[in-house]
Formats: sequence, structure tokens, C-alpha cells
Amino acid sequence: MEATIDSLLLGFSVALRPDVLLYAFVGCLVGTLVGMLPGIGPLAGISILLPVTFGLDATKAIVMLAGIYYGSQYGGSTTSILMRIPGEAASVMTCIDGYAMTRRGRGGAALCIAAVGSFVAGTFGVIMLTLVAPPLGAFALRFGPPEFTALLVLGLVFLAYMSATSLVRTLLMASVGLMLGMIGIDVMTGHFRWAFDIPELGDGIGIVPVAVGLFGLGEILSTPSRTVTTAVVAPRFRELLPSRAEWREAAAPIGRGSVLGFLVGIIPGSAHIISSFLSYALERRLSKTPEAFGHGAVAGVAGPESANNAASTGAFVPMLALGLPTGPVTAVLMAALLIHGIPPGPQLVTEHPNVFWGFVASMYVGNLMLLALNLPLVGLFVSVLRIPYAYLYPLIVMFCIVGVYEVNHSIVDVWIMLAMGVVGWLLRKFDFDPAPLVLGLVIAPILEMSLRQSLVMSNGHWTIFVQRPIAAVLLALCAVLLALSAASLLRRRRDWRARLAAEEAGEQA
Repeated sequence: MEATIDSLLLGFSVALRPDVLLYAFVGCLVGTLVGMLPGIGPLAGISILLPVTFGLDATKAIVMLAGIYYGSQYGGSTTSILMRIPGEAASVMTCIDGYAMTRRGRGGAALCIAAVGSFVAGTFGVIMLTLVAPPLGAFALRFGPPEFTALLVLGLVFLAYMSATSLVRTLLMASVGLMLGMIGIDVMTGHFRWAFDIPELGDGIGIVPVAVGLFGLGEILSTPSRTVTTAVVAPRFRELLPSRAEWREAAAPIGRGSVLGFLVGIIPGSAHIISSFLSYALERRLSKTPEAFGHGAVAGVAGPESANNAASTGAFVPMLALGLPTGPVTAVLMAALLIHGIPPGPQLVTEHPNVFWGFVASMYVGNLMLLALNLPLVGLFVSVLRIPYAYLYPLIVMFCIVGVYEVNHSIVDVWIMLAMGVVGWLLRKFDFDPAPLVLGLVIAPILEMSLRQSLVMSNGHWTIFVQRPIAAVLLALCAVLLALSAASLLRRRRDWRARLAAEEAGEQA
């Protein structure tokens, strides 16, 4: 415990430097705006601003990008409560009761409860991250190449199992990402693979143009433009304070949402979205007045908002301690570290303590910044929503193109980004989730290297994965998840046939 406190003090000495504070503030501010603007979301915001971090050191880069991620969880609640427009997916549940409170004249109180709940949950998540990540990283030091291979495969399968789309579609997208990740020079043999004689592809397809194209440009192409802006009324500052009864109603849901959100956040998948739905369902079940939900229940705002903030912090635990991205946002953040030459994983705490502990400490500071930003300046933020989309979206497209070009000064990267924008639009059109594609692209080099190292260790024998106990357990978990998914699919098909038979029998009768 003393070592953890000493390390945290080291982190605060990094996080409280004026330059790091500035980038944390910029990240929180941009995150709040990104969370408020419908159709952009944290993933698109981080992807668009990823090129900006190239001139920064790793600590400033990850602090700013992470600020965008957890800042967007705060910002998404503002439009949900005041306009019933979820700025990002995790704020969908807040729309229900938050907007109902606004219609009753309690929109300011709802905003305050959402902001305080987000602050409490975010701080709880960071405390748990401080306590859990270092020992988990120390345990992961026992992992060799076979264990890392099995862990990455489990991460992909678990993500597919938890995905909103079908498991087959998610694994298909991840496989496409893995294939794209194999383009370029083979690190073990030096062979030039699948580059079509384009020298710029020697280092492989860059994560930045793919992420910016799929989530920045693709999101804009998929969102219908709005020519008319919605009428927006900002609450006055004195209307932001909830009553004592509302604080009492909010206290327990904030606590439950914080714990539930952090636990869900550790699991691969869209944790911050799942956690808000689970929290809403839990609060409704535990409530003495479930009929109030949907009509302005305070618990319906406090619980989901706390859960999605705690989940966004919990998602950093496997990313930092194991080098395992739990979703597309953490995959892009992991890519930012890799671009700066710092591999996330068990060695991060010991080899780069300034980056790890500086990042953790910056999250304590960032949550305070977000609380200060989201209450007094809510009127200013809401004014951004009056900008017509016809002006806003062309600016974003310009930032995408300029940002991608500035990374390597390569026009090939710009073409890749534009092509990926069209691919992202097509994938959304046919109900494919593009997120696993980026996840596959990020982990492809790590997975390929650990797999080939494992086979070198065993002279080409695949049995090494079942001879090592940890690897065998992880692969057994993969088999269980695939079996559960197959059983669920067979059950649905059987139900479909039974329903069809019953309908035919009813028609004959």
C-alpha cells in the first residue's frame, strides 16, 4: 500500500505540471463538446484528434485522449436531459427520465445530479484502477507468448459474444482487421507482404487513417444532415441545485451505479453502454415506486449516469495492466501509446511509471475539471447545439483530412482514410459494426508475434497451447463462449420452426 501511495504521489507530480494540466483540460473540454453533439461520439472525437498528439510526448497524448473519452460521458447527459437527444450511445437511458424532469421544470436539478453522480463514479473508478491495475499487471508478468495469444483470442471472442450484432458478423469484422494488420514487412522474415508495390505500405496500414475514416468520416456520412436547429433553453445557474429529497433519492443509485459500472467496465465489449442499461433496469427493480420511471424518476438519471462513467474508467484496467483493449475506444487509446513507442501491458507500470501513474493521477484531476466545467458553463455548451450541421460537418471533414495527412505527410494515408470512410458508411448501411475491424487491426501485430513465438518455442507443435495451464484455461473459456453462442442460435432456430408449425396448424384448423 505504501508503494502504491508513493507511486501515486509520483503520478501527481507529473499530472499537476502546467503543460499536462493544460492538455487534460483540453481533453475534458473537447470530450464534453463531443459528448453533446449527436452523431459524433467519443470514438469519432478521439480518432479525429489522434493525429494532433503526434507532436506530444506519450503522457500528454494519453491524458488528452482519455480526457475526451470520460469527458464525453459527462457531455452526453446535457442534450439527453434538456432536449431528449442522446449525444452518445451511453446517454440513451438518461433521455427517459432526464427529459421528463426537464418538462417538470427540474432540468437544472437533473443536470446537477448527473454531473455529481458522474464525478463520484469517475473518482471511485480511478481509486479502483489505482488499487487493481498494478497487482493485475504483476500477475500478467507470468504470461509468455502462448498465454498472450490465448488472452488476445479470448478478448476477441468475448467482445464478439457481448456484441449487439451477431457473433459471426463481429468475428468476421475482427478477421478483416487482422488481415489488414498483416500488410507490410514481416517482422520475423523481412518479406514484403500484400503491399501491391506501394512503398508507403511497408510499415503496414496505419491505425490513424483507418480509425479516422471508419469513425470520423463514416459517422458523418451515416448521419443525415439537419438544416433546422432545435430550440434550446439553457437552465439558469440558481436552478441547478436539487432539493434535499432529490439528493436522498440519488445517493443510493449513484453508489450502486458506481460499483456496477466499474465491474461491467472490466469486461470486453461496449461496457459504458451496457452498464447504463443494466443500472436503469436494476434501479427500476429495486425502486419502491417503479411506476415513476419514465416520468422523471431521479434514480433513472443518477444510476445510469454513474454507471457509464465508472465503466469508462474500468475499461482502462485490462488495457493498461494486460495490454488488452476491451473495446474500440480503448483500442484507439492503446494505438496512441504504441505510436509513441510505449506498449501497454504488464511492463507499463515498471518500465514507464511516469506515463502510467501520471495518467492515473490526471484522471483524479480530470474528474474535478469536468465537475467545474459541466455545471457553471452548461449554458455556453448548449449554445454549440445551435450551430447548423451544414457548417459543422464540413469543418470536421476538413480536420479529418488535414490531421491524417500531417501524421506522415502521405497522400496514401488520406486515400486510405477516404476509402475507410466509404467502407464505414457501407458497414453501417448493412448493420455491420465497424469497431471490431479496428480492434483486429490494433492487436494483429501483437497476436501474430506471440503466436509465431509460441510455435517457435514448441518447434511448430500447436499442443503448447494446451500444455501451458493458463493458456489452456483461457482457450477453454473461448470454447465455452462459442458453445453458449451456438446453443443460443440453435434455440432461436428451433423456436422459429416451432412458431411456424404452430401458425400452419392454426391456419389449417
